[in-house]
Amino acid sequence: MNEQLHHGGQLHEAARRQGIPPDRWLDLSTGINPLGWPVPAIPESVWRRLPEEGDGLETDIRRWSSAPGKAGCVAVPGTQSVIQVLPRLRDRCRVGVIVPGYQEHARCWALAGHTVVAIDEDKAHQSDNWLRELDVLVWINPNNPTARHCSRERLLSWHRQLRQRGGWLIVDEAFLLPDEAEHSMTVAADHPGLVILKSVGKFFGLAGVRAGAVIGDPEITAGVAGLLGPWALSGPARYVMQRALKDQTWQAANAEQLRSASNRLDTLLQAHGLPATTGTALFRYVLLESAGHIAAALEREVVLVRRFASPPALRFGLPGDESQWQHLNQALARALAKSRLTSSAQ
Repeated sequence: MNEQLHHGGQLHEAARRQGIPPDRWLDLSTGINPLGWPVPAIPESVWRRLPEEGDGLETDIRRWSSAPGKAGCVAVPGTQSVIQVLPRLRDRCRVGVIVPGYQEHARCWALAGHTVVAIDEDKAHQSDNWLRELDVLVWINPNNPTARHCSRERLLSWHRQLRQRGGWLIVDEAFLLPDEAEHSMTVAADHPGLVILKSVGKFFGLAGVRAGAVIGDPEITAGVAGLLGPWALSGPARYVMQRALKDQTWQAANAEQLRSASNRLDTLLQAHGLPATTGTALFRYVLLESAGHIAAALEREVVLVRRFASPPALRFGLPGDESQWQHLNQALARALAKSRLTSSAQ
């Protein structure tokens, strides 16, 4: 668990493997909005001053997320930073982590000496018996990569059971869109033992700014802030995040645009003979045994997708413009034809 995990977005590594410059690639490996929020010019004064928590950003995060006023709220340098420090706020215990899912959760709890228990996503919805053995549960909603949603009612039930013995429920909502409020746990963020992670990297397309928020039990969020230390989120990141969260007109229009693009991607993948997909507005996920061969064939066509080994699957992010859609269409035709020929030869 101490070794670095593979994630999407490793474009330069793929470019070196194929000997093709990064600017020629279609990178669909991350699930990040390719048509992100338009960042305005940042005033010079923002670059010259230390970040100030009195700028109102935390108030804007609460308003944007519908979090109660009594909930703790900390702006953070990406949700990954919270994933890394949360395990340091508890004594060693048993931590359930959804699988398949974002593997950094399990890795960081294990590195801190906790016992990590893999919780199968399908089986978790059939019974609650598994919950009795846990002190902490980490859930991703919607899940990355399967895109499955868990209802707020079920999550609240799990939280009540954990809380009865001093446990925590941590919900990672990095891929939840702003207009999917019926799935969000932030409305209950003032409950003891509840922690919610929010990101501006995926929907807003601002992954490079490394900004997000941890909302929930004030004691836990204060612990996160203490471990991150002062000025954890840069001034420019605070400036951009605050304005993006306030731009509700863009958010509404973009959510509709993303869902249309996701449906188009689903149709395109199935038109090329791939199995039916699941997905969010930001990516499509397809289970298939030949995932490794197809990912390699697409890479030779200068398309980078995210491959998963267990279960074997591919995740496709969204193309950003019509030329990228055509690139993907042609690459799929060639890559899948070569993959079928290889399978036939074997």
